[in-house]
Amino acid sequence: MNVVRHAVVHGRVQGVGFRAWIEFTAQRLGLEGWARNRRDGSVEAVFAGPAATVERMIAACRHGPPAARVAAVEAREGSETELAARRPGESFSLLPTA
Repeated sequence: MNVVRHAVVHGRVQGVGFRAWIEFTAQRLGLEGWARNRRDGSVEAVFAGPAATVERMIAACRHGPPAARVAAVEAREGSETELAARRPGESFSLLPTA
């Protein structure tokens, strides 16, 4: 069963390649979605795909790339509307800061 989940990652997650790591990891897992920096210093992402794979991705976000220091990950059910924010024709997008 496919799901859409929204996640916000807090900590030292900007300037450490976190978004690129999310994009690479999500694509390797076959997930769709997007990621972007937020003005408050967090990274926001939406993941869509098989439930177990999406949960695996969210669990991976609790660690992130080597230079990151994740303090917390907030995850909730996402929506098709949130998923639609990605760029047309892309399975996974890096979006501008919000």
